[in-house]
Amino acid sequence: MKKNSTPLPLLGGLSADQFFSEYWHKKPLVIRQAIPAFAPLLTPAELFELAAQDDVESRLISFFKKHWEMKNGPINKLPLKEKKDWTLLVQGVNLHHEAADNLLRQFRFIPDARLDDLMISYAADGGGVGPHFDSYDVFLLQAHGQRRWQIGAQKDLSLIEGMPLKILSNFTPEQEFVLEPGDMLYLPPQYAHDGVAIGECMTYSIGFRAPSHQELGQSFLNFMSDTIELPGRYQDPELQATSHPAEISQEMVEKIAAEIAKIKFSEEDITIFIGEYLSEPKSNVFFDSPEKPLSPKRFAQNAQKRGLKLALKTSMLYKGKHVFINGESFAVQKEDAKLLTKLANDRCLSGEDLSETTEDVLEAFCLWYEDGWLQLA
Repeated sequence: MKKNSTPLPLLGGLSADQFFSEYWHKKPLVIRQAIPAFAPLLTPAELFELAAQDDVESRLISFFKKHWEMKNGPINKLPLKEKKDWTLLVQGVNLHHEAADNLLRQFRFIPDARLDDLMISYAADGGGVGPHFDSYDVFLLQAHGQRRWQIGAQKDLSLIEGMPLKILSNFTPEQEFVLEPGDMLYLPPQYAHDGVAIGECMTYSIGFRAPSHQELGQSFLNFMSDTIELPGRYQDPELQATSHPAEISQEMVEKIAAEIAKIKFSEEDITIFIGEYLSEPKSNVFFDSPEKPLSPKRFAQNAQKRGLKLALKTSMLYKGKHVFINGESFAVQKEDAKLLTKLANDRCLSGEDLSETTEDVLEAFCLWYEDGWLQLA
């Protein structure tokens, strides 16, 4: 039996292979009791504390007199609980809460290169963010209370103008579900949906990275600007006098075009760009270095005794001989690649794993530990 043909309770008994072939990017899926008896990982008070932090991305959304309002965090003051029709969204909870990170890792049948974050939505009765669509796949796990979802595969994705949110102007629902704690709804990209809280509720959104081609192209050109080498300087020994001094000559255009056409990039360039781009922390992510870091010798001794684990905020990927961590890339030797890929896949290493580590890798681990990227287990 193939690894990906194993039935997954999280997918309602579907295997990962079945889910990808039948649902991913294709159609929605309602999974009753994807996580039976699921209970919220954070209390509302803990979530509100996160929303007030400078290094946490949060938004407060309210609907009043047929008008949507949005306030970006940090959110230090919330509406009264008795007030209806408001929602608090807290992004990247997995970066700050270990249980939230563990929940996100249950979705690693999808590659880390696509997995983004865990967002928690707290809503008062009637709260929501209006009918909208996402440009990426999303799993919506009900954590507390009930939420009524209306969804539709409409082609008309026009938006109401002048709103702080992207609200669909002509939402036409085709199906309706009420999710209880532990139930989960999967939606493919650009599938219209509207979720409204029935009483107080919390919903966990597992989202995925889907950068636009424009964003990728611009970022790649910025990446390549550091490596482009075009020696020489513009010359035109054959230049002749002109009676149209403001006109750019065709000869100049052709000369410069020929030089720019010399810019080449390889599959390895693309690989390094993708690895650095996808592992780069978001701008609001800051790492916590140890207050009193161990010396390299003591660190090595403790690591080989206790093991290591990646910090919650650390992103680590690999491809072939290249290892990527938090936006940096390293070409590694074959004898080191096995250990580093194990760390990336498992997000931890035991003391036994580290028993025969090379000095170069231990030195790198010590630097990552000092930067707060890596922790002693």
